[in-house]
Amino acid sequence: MANLDKTLTMLKDLTDAKGIPGNEGEVRKVMQEYITPYADEITTDGLGSLIARKSGQENGPKIIVTGHLDEVGFMVTQIDDKGFLRFQPVGGWWSQVMLAQRVTVVTRKGDVTGVIGSKPPHILSPEARKKPVEIKDMFIDIGAASREEAQEWGVRPGDMVVPYFEFTVMNNEKMLLAKAWDNRIGCAIAIDVLKQLKGTDHPNVVYGVGAVQEEVGLRGARTSTYKIKPDIGFAVDVGIAGDTPGVTEREALGKMGKGPQIVIYDASMVAHKGLRDFVTDVADEHNIPYQYESIPGGGTDAGSIHLTDGGVPALAITIATRYIHSHAAMLHRDDYENAVKLIVEVIKKLDRQAVDKIIFE
Repeated sequence: MANLDKTLTMLKDLTDAKGIPGNEGEVRKVMQEYITPYADEITTDGLGSLIARKSGQENGPKIIVTGHLDEVGFMVTQIDDKGFLRFQPVGGWWSQVMLAQRVTVVTRKGDVTGVIGSKPPHILSPEARKKPVEIKDMFIDIGAASREEAQEWGVRPGDMVVPYFEFTVMNNEKMLLAKAWDNRIGCAIAIDVLKQLKGTDHPNVVYGVGAVQEEVGLRGARTSTYKIKPDIGFAVDVGIAGDTPGVTEREALGKMGKGPQIVIYDASMVAHKGLRDFVTDVADEHNIPYQYESIPGGGTDAGSIHLTDGGVPALAITIATRYIHSHAAMLHRDDYENAVKLIVEVIKKLDRQAVDKIIFE
């Protein structure tokens, strides 16, 4: 593997960390370690979302930049008498990307390696072979001979199961392949925004948030936003990359390397017009590339942020990513760096006057 610079080391640490919804402790620890040098104060909400505060002007507007800590994964629901694990997806999975994939079962006694299995095709009828295997017919094989042996290794119902994948810099070193880009890239953006603001004047109080349980209903974004009561909210997440074979521009516009995506519409939120215009004007002024995105199905933490308390003008800024909600996804480093640059420039301009104008125009 290529030598990893500081940014790549952080991205590797974040994506290697294991954390499905409700089990984000390991990821929170990594994010806290990286964001602490740039924050005045670190707190959490009652569900475990990380909140890092950085003050520019104490009585200025409150701005949140929220990524989510959790990744899609699985949970052990039962152990059968032969030692095979039945499981429940946690977050959205497409059955076709799961079979024969290696996973890690995280137990109180340590990690246990497993593989997702099903009945072999050789003994299926020709009709059954043509159909995708349903998730309910899959199991996890950890190589145990019995329920007792699996239990001896520490496996219990409720244990989280995460995809196993090695962080990889591709031949084109801008292309990065890893598990859990959804949404460790958002956590990385929140960290880097606070880092870039260190030592600069900004007319507001900025919060870098690592929200829990996004993949099961945007839950931690709701509780953390309620605790902070911000004036403006940004959700940073992954978006769809529509630049692979067979995808039409009508289905997905996003292309890797063409800048962060400004999400104008998704199933969880209509983007706040004033904030959207403000952000794109700043991008134009600083020659930061961006692309528009609308996603009829799916949403981001902005869906919860904008409905919290009395309502918060919000915008989702996403990174075009291939193969999300699978074992390995790919994104472009330039998009990540331009997203950080854009949010930093926006924050520098978000004084009370600008925020009032965005809200009341």
